[in-house]
Amino acid sequence: MTPDRTRLAVGGFSTLVIFTLLAGDAWRDSISWWGFGVLAVLLVAGSVILFLRPRPLVAWKKLPKTLALFMLLCVISIAWSFYPGATALGVLVQWCTTLVALFLALCLSWEELLRALGSALRWILGLSLLFEFVVAAFVRNPILPFWTDYSGHIPQAFYWSRALLFRDGQIQGILGNSNLLSMAALLALIVFGVQYADRTVRRGWGVAWIVIAIVTLALTRSSTVIVAAVFTAVVLVFALWTRAARPERRLPIYLSMVAVTGAAVVSAITFSGPLLQLLGKSDSLTGRTGIWQTVITLAQQRPAFGWGWVSYWAPWVEPFKQLAVIKGVTYLQAHNAWLDVWLQLGILGLIVFATLVLSTFWRTWFFAVDRPRTSLAERTPFSAITLLPLLILAALLAQSAAESRMLVEGGWMLLVVISVKTKLARP
Repeated sequence: MTPDRTRLAVGGFSTLVIFTLLAGDAWRDSISWWGFGVLAVLLVAGSVILFLRPRPLVAWKKLPKTLALFMLLCVISIAWSFYPGATALGVLVQWCTTLVALFLALCLSWEELLRALGSALRWILGLSLLFEFVVAAFVRNPILPFWTDYSGHIPQAFYWSRALLFRDGQIQGILGNSNLLSMAALLALIVFGVQYADRTVRRGWGVAWIVIAIVTLALTRSSTVIVAAVFTAVVLVFALWTRAARPERRLPIYLSMVAVTGAAVVSAITFSGPLLQLLGKSDSLTGRTGIWQTVITLAQQRPAFGWGWVSYWAPWVEPFKQLAVIKGVTYLQAHNAWLDVWLQLGILGLIVFATLVLSTFWRTWFFAVDRPRTSLAERTPFSAITLLPLLILAALLAQSAAESRMLVEGGWMLLVVISVKTKLARP
């Protein structure tokens, strides 16, 4: 295979990998968990083969040590796990996701990664809107996932699509969840915006997909993602402001960032009631506060090292059996990534995870705001693509306060890719 064809194969395969990790529910709802499992095995195997084929030179010592430490902690937690079998399975899945993420980080340039992300997100948004249109226009009834047998009362959350496109309701798309589809739309808005700013796509094509991403955000109306979008926009404003200032004149900007952060926290506490009402949320945050309290109580029983890593909660073992059941729906996450890490890996794991995230954010910030340097004297112009890791990580951080998705599948993949690539990019 010629080098050009090899790069084309890697690009197409990377798009499928990213699509699968960001839209895993679409595969599970359409081809079943067993089908998804087979697909996942094939993707992991393909990632290893494509990584080894060109044998890229990798400075292994430069890979993030905090990432390696977190993965090691997940593995050794089997020793003290309350559910060692489930922990072993969770660790296997975590390592598979990490291996695929390493393939993306080490085999793709930033430009190729941006292209693969853009293609995968276009497929997710395009298929989601088409799917919702077909269900609303022709089926005209809610539909359930294929290959799943439901009996008795069926909670609304179980439906793949509720046929709400023409009824002013929150659409769910091929992901079967409005929050997940909304987050995909926010990521798409970031990616499409970077592609448009760097002129890597035709202007008309770029504008059209930006509009589609905005329309999808409007149709999903996820409160979590609305907050994440506002936070990401604020980070973008400060990053652009910092870019425009000389390094020695950035202190006032950083003081402004601290002041804005403090004001935001105080406002959120003081005006929590009106803000929740504005976002269409109850005081319980759609049951999240009850889940958080349950998780905190459980984590306090094993505060130092946790109950053992499991990623998604395993509902067939204690203490996860019936741990969080709301309106007939069993939830398999703490709806807060930080509480989930504390529950599973204790305070030690929380410290390691926080170090991983904060060090990654530190690198993405200076990757975004410092002018690229190719030599000691030469400085190249700014490009929009250096903002990509910062904005994606900002969106993930905001989402982590209400969802645990940063620990699994697409969220974990993006965190690992950004952590590795920004570490290797350091001079």
